[in-house]
Parts: sequence; C-alpha cells; structure tokens
Amino acid sequence: MDDKYIVKATFPILNMACAACSAAVEQTLRVQKGVLEVTVNLASAQAYVVYDKRITSPRKLAKAVRAAGFVLVEPSDDENETVAGYHRKRVKQRRIAVIGSLILFVPLMVLSMTMPLVAHLHYIMWALATPILFVFGWGFLKGAWQQARNGRANMDTLVTVSTLVAYLFSIFNTLFPEFWLERGLEPHVYFEASAGIITFVSIGKMLEEQAKNSTTAAITKLMGLQPKNVTRIAANGEMVSVPIISVVVGDNLMVYPGERIAVDGVVYGGDSYVDESMLTGEPMPVRKQSGNEVFAGTLNGKGVLYYKVLKTGDNTLLSHIIRVVQEAQGSKAPVQRLVDKVAAVFVPVIFAVAIVTFVVWMLVGGNEAFSHALLAFVTVLVIACPCALGLATPTAITVGIGKAAEQGVLIKNADALERACRVTSVVLDKTGTITQGTPSVVHTHWCDEALARRVLCDIETRSEHPLAQAVTSYLQDMVAGEITHFETLPGRGVMACIDGAKYYIGNSRLMAHLQLDIPVEMQKETAQWECDAYTVVWVAATDRVLAALAIADALKPSSVQAVEAMKQAGLQVYMLTGDSKSTARVMAQKVGIENIEAEVLPEQKAHYIKTLQQQGEVVAMIGDGINDSAALAQADVSIAMGTGSDIAMDVAAMTIVSGDLSRVAQAIHISRQTVTTIRQNLFWAFIYNMIGVPVAAGVLYPCCGFLLNPMIASAAMALSSVSVVSNSLRLKWKK
Repeated sequence: MDDKYIVKATFPILNMACAACSAAVEQTLRVQKGVLEVTVNLASAQAYVVYDKRITSPRKLAKAVRAAGFVLVEPSDDENETVAGYHRKRVKQRRIAVIGSLILFVPLMVLSMTMPLVAHLHYIMWALATPILFVFGWGFLKGAWQQARNGRANMDTLVTVSTLVAYLFSIFNTLFPEFWLERGLEPHVYFEASAGIITFVSIGKMLEEQAKNSTTAAITKLMGLQPKNVTRIAANGEMVSVPIISVVVGDNLMVYPGERIAVDGVVYGGDSYVDESMLTGEPMPVRKQSGNEVFAGTLNGKGVLYYKVLKTGDNTLLSHIIRVVQEAQGSKAPVQRLVDKVAAVFVPVIFAVAIVTFVVWMLVGGNEAFSHALLAFVTVLVIACPCALGLATPTAITVGIGKAAEQGVLIKNADALERACRVTSVVLDKTGTITQGTPSVVHTHWCDEALARRVLCDIETRSEHPLAQAVTSYLQDMVAGEITHFETLPGRGVMACIDGAKYYIGNSRLMAHLQLDIPVEMQKETAQWECDAYTVVWVAATDRVLAALAIADALKPSSVQAVEAMKQAGLQVYMLTGDSKSTARVMAQKVGIENIEAEVLPEQKAHYIKTLQQQGEVVAMIGDGINDSAALAQADVSIAMGTGSDIAMDVAAMTIVSGDLSRVAQAIHISRQTVTTIRQNLFWAFIYNMIGVPVAAGVLYPCCGFLLNPMIASAAMALSSVSVVSNSLRLKWKK
C-alpha cells in the first residue's frame, strides 16, 4: 500500500454519553471502506482514525457517524472553537438542567413525605415531575431515541426506560387508584423516584463533564500557545501585524518582549532569553542570538528577536507535539480491550438482569409483588453504570500522557505508557544521550593566552578536522588573520606561517617531535586529562609551548543525577557505546554506571538488548542517533532524545524533547502512577457494578428487608463516574 495516500487524523466526537457510545462510534467507523485503524476515546471525546484518502474522506466519515446518532467534527480553521463552543454549551445545559431539576425536585420530595396531609397530592407531584423528565431530562430521552433508531442501547437508554416506567406507572395509579384499592392494595406513586433519577444523574453528568474537561487541560494548554497574529517585516522594512495563517516559509518576523513566538524559525537579529518550558519542561530560559533556532509557542523574554520562518502550520515542533499527544491520548492500553468487551454487552446484560429481577419478584413477592418488582426493575436499570467502566482507563491515560507532555516527555501511545511501568533495565547510548553529542573545550592551560588564542583562531577556522569546530566555538567571535603557508603533518597536527613565524597545533607526538620544554605543572595537568579520556590539543611556536586544551564530548549537566534517579527507582542501568573501552570506562565512572559495553556496532546493540530480554529483563533503550534505531526497535520501551535524529524519534515510543536524561526516570514514574490509577479505577468500577446490581435487585430483602430506593441508586451511579474521573485527575497533582 502506498503510504502517501494513508492519512492519520484525530477527529472530535460530540454527543457521546458512555462506553456504549464510544463503542458504537468505533464500530461505525471501523466498517467504513478505506478505514484501516480506529480507536475512540470517551474521556477526550476524540476518534483517532487511519484511512486511505483515495477511498474515504472526513466528510464521508462524518456522514456515517451522524447516521449513528453522533457528530464527527471535520477539520477546519475554526474546528477548535467549534468543539470548545460545544463543550461550553454542554456544561451550561447541564448546569441549567441541574438547577431547574433541583428547584422542582425539592418541593416534590417534601410533598412525598407529607402524603397524608395534602389533598390531590398525586396531581401536584405529577405536575412537578413532568418538566423534570421532559424538559430538564430531555437530553436523556433524545439520546435514548437516537440509539433505539440504530438498534443500540446506552446509558441514556437505562435512564430513560427506568424513569418512564416509574413515571407512567405513577400516572396510572393517580388516574385509576381503584384498580389497586379493589384488590386490597395501596396505589403507590413514584413521581419523586423518576424525578430524583433525572436530578441526580444530571448532577453527576455536570460534574463528570467538568472533570473530563480538566483531563484534557494539557492538550488545551498546548493548543492555546500559538498566537493569532504576528509582526511581519516587509521588504521595505515596514512592520505589519498579520494573521498567522498568512505567514509562509522565508518570511521575516519580529517578536516583542513578552510575546509568544508564532512559528519555528532561525534568529538573524536581536538578543533575548526564551522560555521553552511549555515544550521541553526545562524551567530555565534559553539565550537566543543570531543562528539559534526558535520554536512556536515559546515565550520571548525582555529582548526583541528577529527571525526567519523555517516551518509553519502542522510542520512546527508545537504542532508535532500536539499531534503526538492527541494520538497517544486517543490510543488504547491493552487492558482497555477487556473493558471494551464488557462495555459492548453491558447494557443488554443489565436489561436482561432487570427483566429477570422483575419476574422473580412477581413470583415470590407476595401481596406487594408488583410494587417490589417494579421498584427492583427500575433500580437495577438506574444503578448500573457503563460510564465508570468506560472512563476508568481513558481518563487516566489522558491525564498521564498530558502530564508527561507538560514535563517535556512525548509518549506516542497508551501501550508504551503501560509497558513502561514494567521496565526493569535501562540501556543508555553514550554519545548524545549521556554526553552532549558534540566535542567542546572543557579545560585549558595557557602559557601565552593572547598569542595562543590568535594562533588557534587563524589556523582552526581553516581546518576541516572534527575537533576544529569545538575550538572555534570556544573562541566565539574572534576574527581570523592572514596565513602565508599551511601544512598538514600526518598523524601529528598542522603547521602554519603567520606574520613570518611558524606555529603548530597538534597532539603530544608533535610536541615530542619539536622537543619543546613543557613546564612540570602543565605535564601533570595534561597527563590527568589523558587519564580522563580527554583529547589534548597543544599549541606551540618553534621555541616554546603556548597552550594546551582538553577537548571532550562533555557530560550533560543532568546525567549523574539522572542515573542516580534510575537506580533509586529500582532499575538496572547499562551503557552501550562504539567508543574505546578506556573512554567508556572513564565516562561510566563519572556517571556511576557499573554495566558497560564498549566498541559495539549498531547491530550488536540490538543483540545486547535481546540478550537482556532473554534473561527476563524488561528493557528500555535510550538513544539519539540513526545507529541506535535497531536497538530502539528491539527494546520493550524505546526512548529517543529530542535533540537527536528524526529517525530515532520516529522509531521510539517516547521522546524526551529537551534531551535531558533526568526525564527518563520521570517518564517511568508517570507510567507507574498512571497504571496504578487505571487498576484502581477498574477495580472500583467492576466492584461497584458487581455489588450494586445485586443489591438493587433485592438480594438483601429476604435477610434484612432492605430494598434500595431508585433515587439512592441514581445518586450512587452518578457518584461512581465522578469518582473514577476524580481519581484520574489526582494524577495531575501527584509528585
């Protein structure tokens, strides 16, 4: 199949009420021609769809979903505002329904408790209950009807059937009380029960809606980082404020102090510090000067920056992060498959249990058989909660992945999030992972600093040696002078003539060849550098040594603490590198790693991980380069440094945006917290239904005469969903 026709997209889905709804949407999309993969997340109200654009389109998918009774929002410029507007409207409707229901329900309850004292009481209760059901509870009735038309049932169906049965039975008893009186029975009415069900479920839904909106706060925050307008610099130098959608690659933009950077670009003027914490999780602002990259969504400090646009729209780093987080939040953890199977049959099974309950009560209930049977039937329908089951996993995953994103860790899918909690061993690449990935000057010893700096600048700016860049970067803004002669000395270094004098830059063999006297203190210091596996670069004139520099791929500032954090988390830490054994040993000692493997080829890295797996270890591999891609693919959990290659990030299940190794332990910690929360949610959701449904059916009545009130059942049902979402939200504040 040609990949250029395959589209991966995330669509907002509106009007879903419970797990049965998300299952219905998922099944509807899955059977559409051209759809290759689909998952629907109830918590984030989104569908992640992989489809062939030659066969289907968002419009066709939206039409199919609409026929199933739901709404798929097609991509557009105002898509986010459409969805946000829907949710604001939904919360407002829920709030109005709750307030209106309570205003009528409170006097209804008071009347039900003063039944013998008020004439024509039943008619007054009927009048109070009717608007609660058909005005404030209209959303439930409408949802149930839409599902019934498609041959499906969901939570709305359970609420609608239970309330209408109680309501219609109460009307019959109000209009024809003699039917029961002639048979020696009291004509009970349950207007307060049907109204109470709507009221308590509405309260639960309002709280649930607000809580669910909080679970997606991370992605909402990311999507709000890009400004609507930017300042563009025209060809004549004029500065004009334009909409961001009009910006194209190559435009010159200016960002004022305190403004957000609109698109990815490279600075060509100005000097400022930029807060990148919203993308990388790093709290310290980063200095930006000419030649430095800037990213959409980051916050400029007190200086003015001028930058040329490199990437716009969906190609920016911010858009990439949003896309990865959305796809991850929409994915399903392996444990969700069991929940999906239960949710798919949950409502039909509850209806079957309710009918069996009714029949049993009719057979063994005695004089009050019908009343008890009806109450038990209604209560079973009301107390069953597919929402708690449906929300248990996706809410925790949505919060967990969002929390990781806020800390600069991109997790590609729920499967990786769940697997990370079982990791026992972490394998680290050295270059670019533990170290900075580029050589730099780490120590210097000057004998004649001014002359040595000039010689280094003049010669190294003309050199193609890999270490020359480290030296020129160290010298920064020095300007090279004239050289009249340049000669390479194989295996030793280079020689150049500057202002008629000869100068040399090279290794210790060059110094031995020149037979120059080296001060004792300098000899000791450079000998220690060599023991530390640094590369020593000497600078000399024909008659004396001018300087010595130690060049190394320096450790990242956080590497030592990161390795220690992994050990404290109970993880075995390994280091793999293609470098020499001496260099690897020195570096491992510095960061506190005992298990090292040096001089390994890329394919040997993958074999090493496979060996650990055969020993029963669950392995996480952290790397940054193309040569790490095979090992990343072999590992149980693959983690790429965001400062590395795109190939490594494509292969990896997680990406550390900033390249800060300390985020690895945080990612595994978040995984463990999330999986623990999922297990807690599922435990309570299953236990709630396993205990609640039998109690509602009346299993306690023979031993203690207890029969659950439908209103209490509806309150319990609402509380179960809210408690699951609230438990997931606790993840946001856990450390």
